[in-house]
Amino acid sequence: MEFVYVLPRTSLFPDRYPLGLLPFGSGADHYDQQRFTALLASEAYFVERPWAERQPSVKQVIPYNVIRCEGKILLVRRLAGGGEARLADKYSIGIGGHVNPVDRAEGESVLDAGTRREIEEELDVRGSYTVQHIGLINDDTNAVGAVHVGLVQVVDVTGTVAIRETDRLEGRLVSVEDLKALVARGANLETWSRLLIERIDLLTTVHPTLAVRGEPQPA
Repeated sequence: MEFVYVLPRTSLFPDRYPLGLLPFGSGADHYDQQRFTALLASEAYFVERPWAERQPSVKQVIPYNVIRCEGKILLVRRLAGGGEARLADKYSIGIGGHVNPVDRAEGESVLDAGTRREIEEELDVRGSYTVQHIGLINDDTNAVGAVHVGLVQVVDVTGTVAIRETDRLEGRLVSVEDLKALVARGANLETWSRLLIERIDLLTTVHPTLAVRGEPQPA
């Protein structure tokens, strides 16, 4: 049975049901990054996934990684039969998934280890990458969003990137204008991705700081 990493909802969002991206920082529309880190240290735990999927009282924490390379963003489409059935055939700019007990690595946070594992499972990065934590994304308006919260991260790749799990995903690098056009024509996007594209200017102007560094791969 799969175990997933969760936080109590009332600890994460004690007095509101936010919708969309909450950048790390101060202010009403932001989320305090130190508070989030403290919650992870004191209240996060692993629990059986089938139970967590039925309990909006906990939020499954998902690293949601936006991949930037050569000035473009990786757009993927989740293929039928490839993982979460509720997301099949949807477009996404988020690479990532559930954090599992295997991600408890010495000297590294479980979220950083989970980020590295998901990137290296789903993508073939020839070169290196750095990761910046951007904020949280939340959407309680649907059954999937009600039991998940995303840690939004921008992953800057120096080198090349391609899909590794071609049985589950297909993808290509696209421009910001292409992403905005997808939203404008009502493309079948994951809710989190649609909400992030609405804030795409924030995602494309951040400057990467070292949160996770991928080991250089042979070109």
